[in-house]
Order: sequence, then structure tokens, then C-alpha cells
Amino acid sequence: MSKVIIAGGDPDELGEALEDNGADVSYAEGTANRPALEEAGIVDADIIVITDAGLATSVPIATDLNPDVRVVFYTRDSVPEFVKGQAGHIVDPELLDTEAVAEELV
Repeated sequence: MSKVIIAGGDPDELGEALEDNGADVSYAEGTANRPALEEAGIVDADIIVITDAGLATSVPIATDLNPDVRVVFYTRDSVPEFVKGQAGHIVDPELLDTEAVAEELV
């Protein structure tokens, strides 16, 4: 079972789609800072999904705490250049629905 953390809101209900595909999903609350990521279980996570590009600063924190975590952006927003190299996938919800993304990730 994949452990997935979602940072940011979940307006498209990706978390539910991931759970339907067998993932264990938790949420990094607020600004997804270090304490929120730790509380959500980033150290043991397989994937972190950023749904708000404004929370891109959580990526270096997440990868510092868990160098093996796969970074996925699922957002309609532009992803900042400083984290594009760390992202395994950058997906626009207008192009792929939650079910397709969940199937791919899990």
C-alpha cells in the first residue's frame, strides 16, 4: 500500500480517488511546513502531492525529511522553476482526472 501525503486543499478529491485505489492518504495541514509534514507522516511516505503551487516551498522540506519521496504536482497553477527539477510529475487537473492520476500513482 502506497503512503501518500496531500499538501494543499483537495478540491478535485484526488485523496478519495487515491484511497479508492488502495493508497493510505494523509494531509499536511496549513502551509505544509515541517511540523505539518512530519505530523502527516512524510518520513514514511512514498508520494507527496502538491495541489497548490503556492506551497512549493514544502518540496525541499519534504525531500530533506524523506529523500526517496516522489513529488507530484496536481495543480492548475504554474509550478515555480526552483522545484520543477524535483517533481516526478506535473499534472493539470484539466488534462487528467483524479481517477487516471490515482491509477498511475498507486
